[in-house]
Amino acid sequence: MPRPALTRDRVVDAAVRVADRGGLAHVSMRNVGRELGVEAMSLYHHVAGKDALLDALADRVYGEIALPAPDLPWRPAMADRAASARAVLAAHPWALGLIESRRDPGPALLRHHDTVLGCLRRNGFSVALAAHAFSVIDAYVYGFVLTEVNLPFSPGEGADAFVDTLGLPVEEFPHLAEMMAEQVRGHDYSYADEFGPGLDLILDGLAARLAAAPT
Repeated sequence: MPRPALTRDRVVDAAVRVADRGGLAHVSMRNVGRELGVEAMSLYHHVAGKDALLDALADRVYGEIALPAPDLPWRPAMADRAASARAVLAAHPWALGLIESRRDPGPALLRHHDTVLGCLRRNGFSVALAAHAFSVIDAYVYGFVLTEVNLPFSPGEGADAFVDTLGLPVEEFPHLAEMMAEQVRGHDYSYADEFGPGLDLILDGLAARLAAAPT
């Protein structure tokens, strides 16, 4: 059976698979070529080199994040986008250090940023407040995912066993022990459940700032 023709999309798909398995450090023209069963030199007909491949990877990630729906009010639109970004970044943790670092942004990245800002501007945000909102939401999402993918226990393991290993003396760490007792131990605690309440705190603050802005 003949091998499918090599295309730019197939090259980027292969690079995503390589990164998902081994992290960004494993993404090289040679490794991507090996993933496709071709010589690395064949890839240069479709991407100019490793830098261009990394640009394409960043753009692919942004292409996977759902854009805010044009008919939604800003708050549910930002909540939906944040949830989508969290899911995509959790699926591709290597992207956390990549997506905002590229000097040659692609069309999906630019469209994503423009659409998010456009949603906020249509809903009464000033240019400055829209920029602040975009920045703080993304900082929260990126930081949450970074913590989530590096927790010292797996989602299936649960937090109770981990807390038990800490053996926190109440007299030395009273507030931490209190939080563990009331929020974690025996409560089927999942760190993932913190995402929504944390995002609500940010959106509440943005709503208050928007309401107080001069018209």
